Amino acid sequence: MSPWTWQWKVWNQMTRVHTAAYRASHGHIGGSFRGAPVLLLHHTGRRSGRERVIPLLYLADGDDVVVVASKGGSHKHPAWFVNLREMPETVIELGSEKRRVKVEVAPEAKRRELWPRVVELYGDYANYQQRTEREIPLVILSPAA
Repeated sequence: MSPWTWQWKVWNQMTRVHTAAYRASHGHIGGSFRGAPVLLLHHTGRRSGRERVIPLLYLADGDDVVVVASKGGSHKHPAWFVNLREMPETVIELGSEKRRVKVEVAPEAKRRELWPRVVELYGDYANYQQRTEREIPLVILSPAA
């Protein structure tokens, strides 16, 4: 989906509404999607320098959380993922709690371990992987010191 299409504009508006509802309700509204938990991920545009926030499904893995850079099976990585690759740390919101986290793309062995768990969490991830030739990255967000 091109960023200039009407669908993209609608998606961006829905994301803003979701984020506002999530924050206003401390995650009670918009805090889950089809049974999977949702967090708000902060990232800074690598070209614009603007702070952005996006709701994403996540998998809890001990003290870490794992997010999936699927972009619905697009052949391109989502912008938030490209932005995070240049950020050693960021902030996530889990309900009313804000956490500073370290950013790490899961190494291959860890990805193999986590992939079945994220697919169990949200089955469409398997369909998304089938739609694209790129390996969908998993991003591990660990508590920052």
